[in-house]
Amino acid sequence: MRKSLGIRNWESAQKIVRDMEARVHGDSVSVKDAFERFITARAGKGLRSESLGKYRLLERELVREFGSRPVDAVRVDDLARYREGWKLAAISARKKIERLRSFFKFCLSRGWVERNPASELDMPALKFSPTLPVTDTDLENLLAACDRFPNKGIYGERTGARIKTFLLVLRYAGLRIRDCVMLKRDSLSDGRIFIYAQKTGVPVYVPIPDFVVAELQKWGGEYFFWSGAGLAKSAVADWQRSLSRLGKFAGISFHPHQLRNSFALSLLKNGVGLETVAILLGNSVKIAERHYSAFVPARQAVLEEAVKRTFA
Repeated sequence: MRKSLGIRNWESAQKIVRDMEARVHGDSVSVKDAFERFITARAGKGLRSESLGKYRLLERELVREFGSRPVDAVRVDDLARYREGWKLAAISARKKIERLRSFFKFCLSRGWVERNPASELDMPALKFSPTLPVTDTDLENLLAACDRFPNKGIYGERTGARIKTFLLVLRYAGLRIRDCVMLKRDSLSDGRIFIYAQKTGVPVYVPIPDFVVAELQKWGGEYFFWSGAGLAKSAVADWQRSLSRLGKFAGISFHPHQLRNSFALSLLKNGVGLETVAILLGNSVKIAERHYSAFVPARQAVLEEAVKRTFA
């Protein structure tokens, strides 16, 4: 192992090396072996393949960074230096630190480390901007652009119509794009969509307008928007590219998640409670409050009244 110990005292350095050698030849577990055990445990809990892939990426980076070093020889300073090489946005860095903490928490529970070094890494600050929906005018323009969408693939002339149906489901059911892609025919019953959110595992029925039901019934197959063949991740990526192209045809810069926001904000503006909206979205109340609290009419009324009192 070639590694700077970060100290100048020779005796202290020798002691550290002796401790490391004792761990290598003793009962210590290497970073690679510990992570393999961690991945196996995560997979046993039913973690999605996409999430496991992110842990696998972290595993490759840690093994490349620390080699066969015992997991209890990884210090806070080692992780801090490893983190200095990240070129990630704040939200991505936070997620990665959370995965690091989960790994070392697992090691701590197995008695392989005495403390969790990743817990001492500082989380980058996040600035949450108000969630923006797709306006009614932009939605009309997007739906109109579906008629001009190039005819391609197995649906030919019906390609634009299929994309229009996809947009309507996103808008009036508030689905995440993945859940919409994986929406099954048997999920539609009596004008309601039964949703089992892939991200949260929360089952819920969401009523949708009759005209959206009529559009959905035009499409056959086990899934409305997916052949069922291949990876769901690939199907989601295909839909993201199609919607991005649609936005260019309509002259509108938008993200599919904004239609989910439109669904949530329309409920809030009609007096539906934040907790109910969170359930329909498959989110926790905390997440819903973070993104949508500014649009709760009752809360906004209290804020406005407080400002008016200062004028008096």
